This record gives sequence, structure tokens and C-alpha cells, in this order.
Amino acid sequence: MSVGDPPPAIPGARLLFSLDAATAYLNHGSFGAVPIGVQRAQQRLRDEIDRNPMSFFVHPGLTDRIVHTRRHLAAFLGADPDGSALVPNVTAAVSLVLQSVRLTSGDEVLLTDHGYGANAFAVRRQCRRDGATARTVALPLDATDAEVVSRIRNALRPGKTKLLVVDQITSPTAKVLPVREIAAAAREHDIPVLVDAAHVPGMLDVDVERIGADFWVGNLHKWAFAPRSTALLAVAPAWRRRIEPLIVSWEQESGFPMAVEFQGTIDYTPWLAAPAGLFTLRTLGLDTVRAHNAALAAYGQRVVGESLGLAPTDLPDPGAAEASMRILPLPSGLATTQPEAHALRQMVADKLATEVAINAWGGRGWLRLSAQVYNRPDEFENLAERLPPLLAGLR
Repeated sequence: MSVGDPPPAIPGARLLFSLDAATAYLNHGSFGAVPIGVQRAQQRLRDEIDRNPMSFFVHPGLTDRIVHTRRHLAAFLGADPDGSALVPNVTAAVSLVLQSVRLTSGDEVLLTDHGYGANAFAVRRQCRRDGATARTVALPLDATDAEVVSRIRNALRPGKTKLLVVDQITSPTAKVLPVREIAAAAREHDIPVLVDAAHVPGMLDVDVERIGADFWVGNLHKWAFAPRSTALLAVAPAWRRRIEPLIVSWEQESGFPMAVEFQGTIDYTPWLAAPAGLFTLRTLGLDTVRAHNAALAAYGQRVVGESLGLAPTDLPDPGAAEASMRILPLPSGLATTQPEAHALRQMVADKLATEVAINAWGGRGWLRLSAQVYNRPDEFENLAERLPPLLAGLR
């Protein structure tokens, strides 16, 4: 199979999902899609709760089940289960870390311009509260790993930079960053690093311990087929006693991680059903799924790019062979602001019955395509045929 060719379908994979057949869902990266078997596993847990809420929440066993689930998910990611905590999502973990770092006046948090917007909002809010400063380092879209590390290293201010926030796979630009090397560069100056790995679990083969970040958090409800909202926050030993939960509940005296995980009557069913998602992924075959998704994403990028008159050199390389999200630039002048990007995304959904991600980044609009086992090549081909006339009517 040459680069850009569509991969063969994984037999039966499309039937595992309850997605609307009338819509081409090419945006798995935003909210994921939960397999039917995992939905049923979660529903059985809900039924268990409602048969006897006291038995589920109060009688011995819930905390043991949480710990068992955490160990299962941490093992999959190569994280220390005793130094990890289940959390709802990456954005919740970012606020948790920002609170625990305890910034003071004159401190700064360093971000990149590829970061997730909500996390940037959280950083700026915490900085306003603490009298600190949020600063952004620009990374060219075509920067090599060495260039990325060099730019970030040069942007660090020892003694002033109190936290570096960096994505392992960027949301707006679908770029895989060399987080292990970035963490090593920050460690030279004792600057803690928070890795936003929202898209990593399930998509990339990861060993969290080897990355060496102070904080690493990944969502399992995107590419690991877990129910929403399920994420794992891994914390380096030096920080574990300093992690304070956003909400204080009955396990506060237990310390990290249970003080973070146990939050009274929150819905624990997504976490407890998450191993069923990993079971589905392993049943399909991890390597098979990753190869299929990466090849189909590359194919989609190529055929849609060709329909928009883009040369192969105009199509950004994500930087990892197994990346299953790809971006391509939209015609100049379209979706140059985030409100315009949201409006165009909705127009594509309404008029083309296709779900995609559209982001404004670097002064222009970008289309992000995701590929998952339920997608077919013809869904990308149909978008390639119908998108150019829609965009031409907007110019």
C-alpha cells in the first residue's frame, strides 16, 4: 500500500458503533465515539447504581473499583498507577495542576501557539488571580523536532518560568511534538512540564514514565473508546503530595490520588466502563487500528487537498506515521477567526451532512480530518467533491 492510498476496511468495525448513518463523522478527534458494547457496559453500571445507590456509593467496594480501573488504564499507558488519578478530562486536570503549582507575583507560565484554547483560558485566569504572566512561544507548522525543542528551550526563563504547558498532539494543527525531548530541556532548569496528551491514548503507543514530564494527562474517551468523560493524570513523585483536588470530599485525608478521584455523587460509570473500551480496541488489534486510521487520514487529507487545488507540499505532515488526524489549509480569507471557523464547521455539517473540525490558526482557517475504524474512503471522497463548491460560494 503506497502513501495516500485508502486502507482495507477492518471487517465488522463499522457495526460496532451507533453513529447516524446519514452523517459522515470525520471528526472523531473532538469527542470520540463510544462502541455499542462499551455503551452497554456503562448502562449496566448505571442500572447497578439505581438498584441500590447506597450499596454503590457508600458500602465498601467503590474505591476498590476505582483503584482497579486506574491500574488497568495506567498499565495501558505506561504510567505509575500509584502516581496517577482518574479525572474527567484534560481541561479539568490542567486547572488542577495550575492550582497545585501555586504561582506567585512575577512568575510566568509558558505555552505554545499550538495549544488547546480552553487550556490557554485556564492558564490566563490562574495567572490573573496570582499576579503571574502567561507567555506564548511560536512554533512554525513545518518545524522539525529539533527546531521545536530549540525554540522552546530558548523561550524558557530559569527562575521565572514556573510551568511549561505543551501538547503531545496539538489540537488545532494535529502536530505530534517531541515531548520527551522538551521535558528533558525543561528539566535542565528545574522547570516543571505539563503535557496535554488529550489525543494520545489509543492513537499513539505511549510510555508515560519514559517521557519524564512532571504532569501528563490524556483522554481515553477519544481514541481509546472509553465513555465520556475519562482521562488519566500522571504526576511525578515530587509533586504528588502537593496536588490539591479542585473539590474537597470525603477522601481528602487519603491524599493523592484518591482525594482527586473520589468526588461524592459524580458519575463514576465512564471510568468503570473504560476497560471495556480497551478490550474493544485490543480485540480489533491495536496495530491494525492504528495502521488503518493513519492510512485513511492521510488518504482523506490527500483527496480533499487535491479537490481544493493544493499541492502535496501544501499538506502539513503531522510528524508521526501513526497519527490519525490531518489538517489542510482552507482558501485564503476563510475561517480566519474562531467564530468564523465555528460557523463554517456548522455550515459543512448542515449542508454536507459531514462532521469535521475547523480551526483558525496562524491567521488562516484549517480543516482537520480524523479517521477511525468506522470511516470509509468514500466519505472523504464525497467531501472532496462537495466541499469546493460550498467554499466557492463564500468567497
